[in-house]
Amino acid sequence: MPEGTKKLGVLAIAGVEPYQVKPGEEYMNADQSSHFRTILDAWRNQLREEVDRTLSHMQDEAANFPDPVDRAAQEEEFSLELRARDRERKLIKKIEKTLQKIEEDDFGFCDSCGIEIGIRRLEARPTADQCIDCKTLAEIKEKQMAG
Repeated sequence: MPEGTKKLGVLAIAGVEPYQVKPGEEYMNADQSSHFRTILDAWRNQLREEVDRTLSHMQDEAANFPDPVDRAAQEEEFSLELRARDRERKLIKKIEKTLQKIEEDDFGFCDSCGIEIGIRRLEARPTADQCIDCKTLAEIKEKQMAG
């Protein structure tokens, strides 16, 4: 990665480096579970802060504009913020569900076929509950049903 390039994603939010698997290491051992718990906790906290910031921004910006155009623009902005907040709330619930799976030692395995999802896929998408093959198959089926 070139100097000055900013890292993005959940690893950067958590301030952790990609997990280095040791030879012969058991999948989803205590170290790996701790790594993902750190990532998910940091991501959830960042989303909660964003929700709080949105709420205070909306309260601060609430004004009664006499011009209908200004009022409409403000309502549209609030609508977009509320939609984003709703997505964040759903993501927080999904993160909490995933943290519960870690506590139950059920994290890192595909819900459909039961195989290991893989460390790199989970680092890219920590809330993944399907391996890449099952997810691809599900998306193909979804496209066929819609089309």
